[in-house]
Amino acid sequence: MTPNKRGKIRGVILLIALVGFSMSTGWAINKALSFKLLETYTKSPIIIGSILALQGVIGVIVPMFMGYYSDKIRSDRGRRKVIILWGGIASTLAVSFIYLSFVYKAPLFIFATALAVFYFFMYFFVAPYRALMPDLVPSGERGKPSGLITFFEWGGNLFLFTLVVGISLMASKAIPSASNGIEALIESNYLWIPFAVVGVFLLISVISLYLKVKEPPYPKKRPKESVGEYLRYILGDYDFLSFYSAQILWWLSFEFIAIFLMGILESILHTNNVLTLGVAIMAIFNVTVLVGALIGGRIYDRIGRRKSIIIGGFIFLAPFLWGWFLSSSVGVTTAISIAGIGWGMLMATSWPVIGDLLHHYEKEFFNGRYYGFFEATKSLPVAIAGFGGGAIVAAAGDNYKILFPVGAIFVAVAIPLIWRMKHLDRKRIKPEIEGAIEATEEL
Repeated sequence: MTPNKRGKIRGVILLIALVGFSMSTGWAINKALSFKLLETYTKSPIIIGSILALQGVIGVIVPMFMGYYSDKIRSDRGRRKVIILWGGIASTLAVSFIYLSFVYKAPLFIFATALAVFYFFMYFFVAPYRALMPDLVPSGERGKPSGLITFFEWGGNLFLFTLVVGISLMASKAIPSASNGIEALIESNYLWIPFAVVGVFLLISVISLYLKVKEPPYPKKRPKESVGEYLRYILGDYDFLSFYSAQILWWLSFEFIAIFLMGILESILHTNNVLTLGVAIMAIFNVTVLVGALIGGRIYDRIGRRKSIIIGGFIFLAPFLWGWFLSSSVGVTTAISIAGIGWGMLMATSWPVIGDLLHHYEKEFFNGRYYGFFEATKSLPVAIAGFGGGAIVAAAGDNYKILFPVGAIFVAVAIPLIWRMKHLDRKRIKPEIEGAIEATEEL
């Protein structure tokens, strides 16, 4: 690849990363505030978990459909970025719907509907977004771009969590009589700030990508794959099935903690005034994820794909093994910080896997549908964790710490699935296609 081509693709990767950053601020505001906002309506872990599980239910269906559609669409502006543009705009409107439905004291059903609309449009464009990088970067060179984009994605989380911590502290000073952080945010009228920030970033990023990135030309002779062949490759191929299964398992472990972190802190510290601490821990987690993402991206193409994923899995597993015994804010912060390094490595080393397997089978034209299924395997755990996690916690006497040992089991099962994949580290079987790089226009 010539220096000029490398410069062009770096610019494209940065634009993709900016979209990832913006999407992550949207998911972060959901993680940071939805649980506590729902607690103003109800204290039931089952009801709260069921509403938050809507994210998983929607995320199982929408990415698969939109990923499949993005493979088939023919447009002068490209297959993926048109969907990314409209999905980002609609997500911005949905963020506003969430905020307005809460501040105008809409009933729980309306607020839950606002969350569901937001989940729908965020998932509307995630599969085309995931497929765009493998469309443009050849197999064997995706480790560093994946690490960089993952860095930006989790940087978006960090930015939003830090913002929420900052305005929460400001609100607590402005309203010292408030009993907790969320009440202070509401009474001080600072709650609009993170919602506005998310909307601005989404609009800027998707418009920039749409205007600046040029996708590879639609081939004159389009490869064909029936729905039956698509399902056969997913369910009948050992590597695809093993990887997707491992994804479900480690995302399930992650979501058990992420969805119910506020409840876990309440169980450990025996107080419901945990908003600022909880979001601060999320921010610290994201700092360590950034470190893990850079490590994982660099080692993915160097020491072997299998080894890099397994190392990340073991680091992520370790804190789950002692999570049940945590008894202080320092202990839970330390555990989640260590988990963040492993999680960052897992994220950076997981993204390129589907594209590399498709490269092995000479099926890279179909990145959209396989990355749609990839996103579905990340979303199914949200549904399971929301419904199942709430039920497990209720069965444990509302002790949220039970989710640590349960999560450890899933991570431990996922690691051998990756180790036994057959084609993960095989050499490429066809020459790299430079056409994708030629198709990116100079920024």
